[in-house]
Amino acid sequence: MIIVVGSINLDLIANVDRLPSPGETVSGSGFVTAPGGKGANQALAAARAGAAVRMVGAVGKDSFATEALALLRSGKVDLSGVAETFASTGTALIMVSDDGENIIAVVPGANASVLPGDLSKAFLKKGDVVLLQNEIPLPTVDAALDQARAAGAVTVLNTAPFQAEAAAFLAKADYAVANETEFDLYGEALALGGRDRAARMRDFAGKTGRTVVVTLGGDGVMAATPTDFLTIPATKITPVDTVGAGDTFCGYFAAGLSSGLALEQALVRAGAAGSLACLKPGAQPAIPLAADVDKALQETR
Repeated sequence: MIIVVGSINLDLIANVDRLPSPGETVSGSGFVTAPGGKGANQALAAARAGAAVRMVGAVGKDSFATEALALLRSGKVDLSGVAETFASTGTALIMVSDDGENIIAVVPGANASVLPGDLSKAFLKKGDVVLLQNEIPLPTVDAALDQARAAGAVTVLNTAPFQAEAAAFLAKADYAVANETEFDLYGEALALGGRDRAARMRDFAGKTGRTVVVTLGGDGVMAATPTDFLTIPATKITPVDTVGAGDTFCGYFAAGLSSGLALEQALVRAGAAGSLACLKPGAQPAIPLAADVDKALQETR
């Protein structure tokens, strides 16, 4: 079982020719709403990868909640750990340019009410994989790492969005997954040694005994373990929308670990899934099914 403790949002997505500069207004060419939130995105990705998934989080008692949970419900994610609160359902305001780049503002809403006491709904046990992100209160993330270790579960911490305070518990995760910008910032916060990113990754893995994974967009993925260093090339694509690609990677990566894949195999599969997620607009609607990922991997062999 994969237990995702994290955020649930409704994404409000505007398509624009180019991203605006501060104070500038640009014209939009389209608008859609779609379920989102890093926690929910990763839960759906893990489910589409074929894993059994339980979600722990919160939504508001508002009209956004039904739409925010719709794809999780249809994906057979266990939502018994999702609470209803009087705060608004979390919202992400997203602008996507014609070249696939984006800017995002997130309003946490109900996500801010996911507290350590809610972890009792996770029903953690040995062999589970616990998937976490930083869009809920950090004390809850920290507590989940502790409780998962006590239960004998494996933990995957996606370090997005960057929060300097999260550096204090980064080493508690069995697998820390960051994009290149996030890792560089955490590297500064942790005073990691090394002349380049790869050396700092090795330093982190050596000091902590954990594994760190750094996603590089079109340049693929790097991973450092206490004893090894892996470099995985990216699947070559022309991106339509990069929103949710990192979450797709994390969900598929957790599913790979849960199914018993070796680290390199899990990274290859997750990387292919993340690339495919860039071929459609939106976060959750773009997450590929396992059969699509299998086909893409076969075509690249």
